[in-house]
Amino acid sequence: MPGSIFAPHIPEQIRNLLGTASKVCVVHGSTIYNNLADTPFIIMGCNTRIKHVIPGIMRAAEELDALIAFELTATEGGIDGGYTGQTPDQFVRTLTAYAEACHFTKPFIIHADHITVKNGSDEEIKAARELIRAQLAAGYSSFALDASFSPIAENISILSRIVPDLAAHGVGIEVELGEVTPVNRDSNLTTVADVEEFLSGLAQCGIQPQLLAIDNGSKSGNYLDGQHVSIDLQRTGEIFAAARNFGVSGLVQHGITGTPLRIVGKLAEYGIRKGNIGTLWQNVAHAGLPPELVDEMRDWAREQKRDIKYATAVFAERINTIDAADVKLIADLAYREAKEFITAFQAKGSVARLAAALKAG
Repeated sequence: MPGSIFAPHIPEQIRNLLGTASKVCVVHGSTIYNNLADTPFIIMGCNTRIKHVIPGIMRAAEELDALIAFELTATEGGIDGGYTGQTPDQFVRTLTAYAEACHFTKPFIIHADHITVKNGSDEEIKAARELIRAQLAAGYSSFALDASFSPIAENISILSRIVPDLAAHGVGIEVELGEVTPVNRDSNLTTVADVEEFLSGLAQCGIQPQLLAIDNGSKSGNYLDGQHVSIDLQRTGEIFAAARNFGVSGLVQHGITGTPLRIVGKLAEYGIRKGNIGTLWQNVAHAGLPPELVDEMRDWAREQKRDIKYATAVFAERINTIDAADVKLIADLAYREAKEFITAFQAKGSVARLAAALKAG
């Protein structure tokens, strides 16, 4: 297993899966979040809906000594595989197999993105708990619990029923206040007052998240022609200052695909400590897939009147068996994109900074 600095922070499930000789270094999200709160950099969270981008991302992170996270939402990769066809166990095994094959030795997080509970019904809570159990058993090391569709009091109540399931496992915990909207809908910016009410209520329930996801004006998905990016950096900084008073390590930026790097590079200075990128990696994979396959996926999406992302599981067998030359092209494209984002996120050398923090700790 990896050196003594990081070894104590590897989930037991990963140890059991890989054995003692492996150099793959999955770590608890809490280890990273708690030790680098005051360091202005962003962990790149990669929703890898199509697996061929993973080697390129790992190559960039290894080269730049960068902390990163790989993640899927509940809809992308739930117990039934979601619209990507990847169950939690399959996702973890895919990531660790690539890490072994790529000789990827840097610490990384396996994150459960958007475990969404919209109405707090017993049925939804049960489904969330079942998914969490499956993800913990697979080796996930960080969790995002999203009850942001509900009013603040109900959001708190929902989290108070779920977070205790995670408390004993040392994982990272992210909560959400303010839902990032798609590119065709208006934002409803999170306020400082909302944050203080939310975090105060969670504290009264004994809940201490490390990360807080907010709506600061960003959008999920691809921006449309003529649309402009409008992220409220001042509001973001004010929220970060308020959240720090409640022990939160940093904020989470959803909806980075399409955001210019000149803006991305500023986010760390305003308290963003994790930035999720999903659609970009899908775009990269589609750019390297055989054109005839992509055309068929687009035709299916039009016929079904659904976003093309939902074609991923439908065409998974063909996607996963493309020619080696296409696989290499996608990995190379992902490598170039990952290097640009890691650099813009000020994450180069973040592994060394984590090691120094743990040694000093």
